[in-house]
Amino acid sequence: MRLLVLGGTEFVGRAFVSEALALGWDVTVFNRGSHPPPPGVTALVGDRSRPGGLAAIERGEWDVVADTWSWAPSAVRDSAALLSGRAGRYVYVSSRSVYAYPAPVGADESAPVVEASPDDDDASDYARNKAGAELGAVAAFGDRALLARAGLVLGPYENIGRLPWWLTRVARGGPVLAPGPEELDIQYVDARDLAAWCLRAAGQGLGGPFDVVSGAGFATMGELLRACVEVTGSGAELRWTPPETILAAGVEPWIDLPVWLPPGETYGHIHGGDVSKALAAGLRCRPLKETVAATWAWLRSLGGQAPLRPDRPAVGLDPAVESALLSA
Repeated sequence: MRLLVLGGTEFVGRAFVSEALALGWDVTVFNRGSHPPPPGVTALVGDRSRPGGLAAIERGEWDVVADTWSWAPSAVRDSAALLSGRAGRYVYVSSRSVYAYPAPVGADESAPVVEASPDDDDASDYARNKAGAELGAVAAFGDRALLARAGLVLGPYENIGRLPWWLTRVARGGPVLAPGPEELDIQYVDARDLAAWCLRAAGQGLGGPFDVVSGAGFATMGELLRACVEVTGSGAELRWTPPETILAAGVEPWIDLPVWLPPGETYGHIHGGDVSKALAAGLRCRPLKETVAATWAWLRSLGGQAPLRPDRPAVGLDPAVESALLSA
C-alpha cells in the first residue's frame, strides 16, 4: 500500500507514519519541512496554506491519503480536490469537537454538527475548521473519505502537553491535587491506536464519520493518575478534591487540569460519546498503563520537556494555586 501523509512529523501524523511503516507500506510525507522527516519515508516539501504550495503533490498516486489539518478548511478542500483522481481513499483526522455544543451523553455520529464551509479561510474556530475540512474531503472523495472524529488524543510525541504535564507534575512527588470524582470516566485514544485503526479501516474500504475514542468504562481519571504515579515511581500522594472546591478557586478544567472535566454539559460533550460504530469496525485501544508508560519513556528521552504546538495554549496548574488548594 502507498500512503501519503499530509504532515507526518509530529504526534498524530507521526503515528500514521510509524504504523504504516510497521505494516510494510510505502510512505510519503508532505509538509513544510520545519521538522526532519522520519527515517524510511519519501519527503516532499510545500506549504499548503500558500499559493502554489501543493506543487510537490501535483504528481504521484497513492492508495491512501492521511490528513490531520486543523486550520482553515480551504486547505483540505484544495488538497483533496487535487488528489481525488490519484488516490484511492482520503482519511481525514477530524474531531468530536465538530458536534454542536452540547452533545448529550450517548451521542453518536448522527448528532448535529456545527455549521461550517469547506471554503472558509478563517482558522480561528477549531470546531468549524474540522467540520469545514470534513466537507472538503467529502466533496472531493465522496464515500471514499473516512472521517475519523477523534476525541482526546494521548500518547508518545504529544505536542499539546496534557499527559506530559500530568507525568511531569506527578514525577515531582509530594501531595498532588487530584480532581474528582476519582471514578469519573474519561474517553481518549492513543495516537498509535487511532492511526492503526484508520489505516485498517481505509484498507477495508470504510468511509463516512466514525467517533474514534475508547468506549464508556474503559478508563477513569483515577486510573490515569494512578498510572502516572506507578510509571514515574515518584510515590506522589494523590489528594482527591471535589469539583466544587476546585472550581470555586477559579481553576479552569481541561486547561489548568488537563484531561479533567467536572460532571456537566462539557463533560458529556467530550467524555460521553457512543463509539460503538468504531468498536464494531475493529477499533482496539491498548491498556491505559501502556499509553502512560510509553509517554513517560519518550518524555525521559527528551529530558522531561515535551514540545508544544505554538497555536495551542500552555496547560497546567499554577503551583501556587495548587499549594493553596492542598493546604485549604
